[in-house]
Amino acid sequence: MILFRSVVFTVIMFVSVIPHSLVVVLARPCSAEASYSLARWWSARILDLCRYLCRLDYIVEGRENLPDQPSVVMLKHSSSYETIAQWLIFPRQSWILKREIMWAPFLGWGVAAVSPIAINRRGGRKAVEQVIAAGRKKLEQGIWMMIFPEGTRSAPGESRRYGLSGTLLAQQSNRLIVPVAHDSGDYWPRRGWRKKPGTVRFVIGPPIDPAGRDPREVTEEVKTWIDTKVEEIRSAAKAGKAGS
Repeated sequence: MILFRSVVFTVIMFVSVIPHSLVVVLARPCSAEASYSLARWWSARILDLCRYLCRLDYIVEGRENLPDQPSVVMLKHSSSYETIAQWLIFPRQSWILKREIMWAPFLGWGVAAVSPIAINRRGGRKAVEQVIAAGRKKLEQGIWMMIFPEGTRSAPGESRRYGLSGTLLAQQSNRLIVPVAHDSGDYWPRRGWRKKPGTVRFVIGPPIDPAGRDPREVTEEVKTWIDTKVEEIRSAAKAGKAGS
């Protein structure tokens, strides 16, 4: 039954991308805010559907750690769930993503309408400079920057090297870094149709001030906090299941 519900949910989610992407694109001439609001509405409805069909929900801890001014959020990336949930957890935001996503029919059009920063992941220094230049403009406009520092999804229990672009952006924009850990990969796997019932736990960590520090040192501090907290979250979830 869980597999059947997961398949139904996944099919509905993918099919819904087509009409909703068109609506988001058509709303763009009205305003960027209109497109953003419609995309955020879709995210909320998809998570509602996930909660109903797959019995998968989420909670957020540490909202009090969010700074008053727009900041750079470094978020663990292990599934598609957090890419949807982040719309609802954080204030008005933009994202660093690989440019190939923009080439996808319908989905890419909708993504382009909400003005992310699309980069060539093999662009090296040029890509980093693009993130810093475009990211600074977003932050100055009052828009939060969302970054997956690993660059791609990692399996539960796995951690990849973090890129420096998020830290450099925060430093050159005089902004704080907000680390975020979660265990979504244990419920919504990178591959496969089955979504496991449960509650994804997002934990927003204390902001980190990168000013005047070595970017590598700051990035390593962010990575250490996220990796440690992810393991704490996963261990607590396993202990809870064992005791139930």
